Amino acid sequence: MADALAGRAPDATPPVAAYPMPRAVSCPLAPPPALQPLRDEQPITKVRIWNGSTPWLITRHADQRALLTDPRVSNDDRDPGFPYVNAHRAEIAHATPRLITNTDAPEHTRLRRTVNAPFLIKRIEAMRPAVQRIVDGLIDDMLDGPNPADLLTALALPVPSLVIAQLLGVPYADHEFFQRNSNLVLDNSVPAEEARAASGALAAYLDTLLAEKTAAPDADVLSEMGGRIKAGEMTHREAVHMGVAMLIAGHETTATMISLGTLALLEHPEQLAVLRDAEDPKVIAAAVEELLRYLTIVHSGIRRVAKEDIEIGDRVIGAGDGLLFDLHAANWDSEAFPEADRLDLSRPARHHQAFGYGPHQCLGQSLARLELQVVYGTLYRRFPTLRLAAPIDRLAFHHTGTTYGVRCLPVTW
Repeated sequence: MADALAGRAPDATPPVAAYPMPRAVSCPLAPPPALQPLRDEQPITKVRIWNGSTPWLITRHADQRALLTDPRVSNDDRDPGFPYVNAHRAEIAHATPRLITNTDAPEHTRLRRTVNAPFLIKRIEAMRPAVQRIVDGLIDDMLDGPNPADLLTALALPVPSLVIAQLLGVPYADHEFFQRNSNLVLDNSVPAEEARAASGALAAYLDTLLAEKTAAPDADVLSEMGGRIKAGEMTHREAVHMGVAMLIAGHETTATMISLGTLALLEHPEQLAVLRDAEDPKVIAAAVEELLRYLTIVHSGIRRVAKEDIEIGDRVIGAGDGLLFDLHAANWDSEAFPEADRLDLSRPARHHQAFGYGPHQCLGQSLARLELQVVYGTLYRRFPTLRLAAPIDRLAFHHTGTTYGVRCLPVTW
């Protein structure tokens, strides 16, 4: 193998496609159709991104797992070869402090330790009754409100927004502010200056709130970070930017999964019936994993850069080369998930990569799982006749954001 690769230039494969790739209008819940032949025939290949650079696209489940745990693969977005998701991220990379989102061990290990405790499974599980009350209250409001309703604004956005606001210690009264600015930060079609202004507004907001929490702590994550600032374990600036990252990720992704998961289930009524009639929490938990696998809402891939040459398969990834990991392609890899294009709530799907993989996998995954289990385990039981109020081909989808989902989900019952 080494002899065969010795004469191969690290960038010998020409670009084959632009990335991210368009989805098929006729199959809006499936990965872009161009990904399947790439995964089957060129699982490690070059693609072209927004700035003309050509990072490697990794599409096989096994290859992603190997590379995402390889210490030669870095999350350092200050590296010149890092494949930024958009111009805004490229502009702010050198101005952003070192966080768990842009560092490697040992710095990543230190920073993750400062924010890990509130997201441990035991503490998250203790929130289940409170999350259940939030979901029940919002469903009561839906039942008393207009029919049809937009599930996104009536339930999908309020649930995670209320939960992350309570967890962080952010006033929910400000939810329109942080939802609006979060959308601007995550939308790759927004001009860099507009995204930068939105990011700055969120940082200024969290800066003020964190100072208040540090001076007068409460039982929330911002107060815990204030305590760590006083103890010299993290800086105020680090805490502000970590708070922004948690606030954005803590509501946007779960809201998308609630609405898109409901759409998928309404399109697969036999699977919806399984979940609606389930009484065993293990059945509901397994259904959440399969929906996470099937939908994999991270639309623009996760991004890394190689610090050294890496031989994998018949390719040599050169030091300084960017890497893109398309999680949806991996989660529809038939070698990892037989009949991967079929939604099957009985499938053992926990080894999916919807939350990434390796040391940088999603900090809030336990919280997201809890919220989805409560919503999916309650909504369809309370609305046994839930159905779409508009045909699926009339729905508008987000194609330019970090996550892929519906802009509105009209439902009736």
